[in-house]
Amino acid sequence: MKALSLNLEKQYLAQQMITVKKQAKYLQIAAAFRETIKQGFLMPDEPLPSSRTLAKQLNVNRHTVMAALAELVAQGWLETKLRSGYRVAAALPIQTSKSLSPIIIKKGNKSVINEINPATFQWRFRRQATVAVSLAKKASDYRYNFSGGYPDMNSFPFDEFKSCFNDFCQRPKIPSLSYGDSAGEPELISEISKYLRRVRSIKNKELLVCNGSQEGLYLISQLLLGVGDGVAVEERGYPPAWAAFKSTGANLVTIKQDKYGIIPEHLAVQLSHCNIKLIYLTPLHQYPTTVTLVVSRRMKIYQLAAQYGVGIIEDDYDHEFHYNSQPIAPMAADDPLGLVIYVSTFSKLMFGGARIGYVVANTELIAKLTAYKALINHKTNVMMQQTVAKWMQQGGFERHLRRMTRLYHKRRDFMINVLKGYQQQGLPISFTCPAGGMALWVNMGKSIVGLKETLLSKNVYLQTEVEFSLATDSEKEDYRFVRLGFAAMSETECVQGIKIIVESLYR
Repeated sequence: MKALSLNLEKQYLAQQMITVKKQAKYLQIAAAFRETIKQGFLMPDEPLPSSRTLAKQLNVNRHTVMAALAELVAQGWLETKLRSGYRVAAALPIQTSKSLSPIIIKKGNKSVINEINPATFQWRFRRQATVAVSLAKKASDYRYNFSGGYPDMNSFPFDEFKSCFNDFCQRPKIPSLSYGDSAGEPELISEISKYLRRVRSIKNKELLVCNGSQEGLYLISQLLLGVGDGVAVEERGYPPAWAAFKSTGANLVTIKQDKYGIIPEHLAVQLSHCNIKLIYLTPLHQYPTTVTLVVSRRMKIYQLAAQYGVGIIEDDYDHEFHYNSQPIAPMAADDPLGLVIYVSTFSKLMFGGARIGYVVANTELIAKLTAYKALINHKTNVMMQQTVAKWMQQGGFERHLRRMTRLYHKRRDFMINVLKGYQQQGLPISFTCPAGGMALWVNMGKSIVGLKETLLSKNVYLQTEVEFSLATDSEKEDYRFVRLGFAAMSETECVQGIKIIVESLYR
């Protein structure tokens, strides 16, 4: 190689060292050499001057140069041989990917030349997520957040919960911190199972703890659905669940609703004509309309599922928050054939970030779901599971639940009175008082298309009928309903937020 002091290589090397001057000196030299090689000033198999010569030319200690050269050898840019010094590697780690030669691919009995052009490389996606992940503001970032499933996290007993967390940290169960127990921590499974048996009448089933109910829905979808299969869903429903079903290539089969909920007669028609494998329901507080499905319709739906050999996913996302009476027992509580898959979550009882959900089903299905979950993430957060288990054992879980049920009942009634005030002013607003849940389904009396976007600019977040429907865009032009969450809204926020909504729609 020509002396670096006499040619372009030294000039380029010095320039590159300036651009990386914040690094250690030997890393600066290594980075500069690397870039010089990549740009073709030093060619493959070309020898370098001795370390003494380089140290003198670069005005650094010889040990610094030796460290830089060793770094380049480790990265594959240089090679060293006994008594022959350093030279540029014959096969460079990056250079070989900058100009790739065509390769021959066998397709059956034919050989096809595949021209490779890295500049035009594109990923080929097998599936597309149908739920948009927004990097913009979250619902909680808005001053007035009417999101229907948002609990009042300011009322959560963090000090009490921290005490349970500290107990675990002071006396950790070391074996549980390793892999294994993909179905969940035995202590938490035991506590949830006792709670479900006592409060929801669900027994003789197995339980899987997962990272929120959405993971449970995804696992179920992946195991039980394939391309072309049908899933019967309510015509207004929960888009994240639909996305989980559609991710498998399954089709959504819309079932009509009325003011009493899903219509069993229409479900029967669809079952007879479509390749339906699962029925997805939110029977206690239908999402988003809040309607409670009566027992007679539940029985008809169960009979239809049994007749056609179809499973039922019962999503019971906010069971405890029922105000006018004791909630109807879940369909999973009376499931002689074992065809109901019960899904629930602690997100509404605690907060979404807790990521504690669970699936309850027969032994065979839970075993399959557990094995599939292990492929994704081995297990749900152990520290959170153990803390929640301790909290339940000490009674804090149910004390918090009783407090929040009273609070949400009060806030439901307050929001209803606010809306009644606008009715008395002559506005065509109408609604039915829900028996439970965390939101109202309100007919605003005129089209709400575009209302959401208008309100976002006014620091108000709410969801509209458009977001919960599988109808065509032209059909959505007549939509009039909004979903007003009341659980996280103080009385002052409720009054001010609803005022902005009404004025935006009726100004």
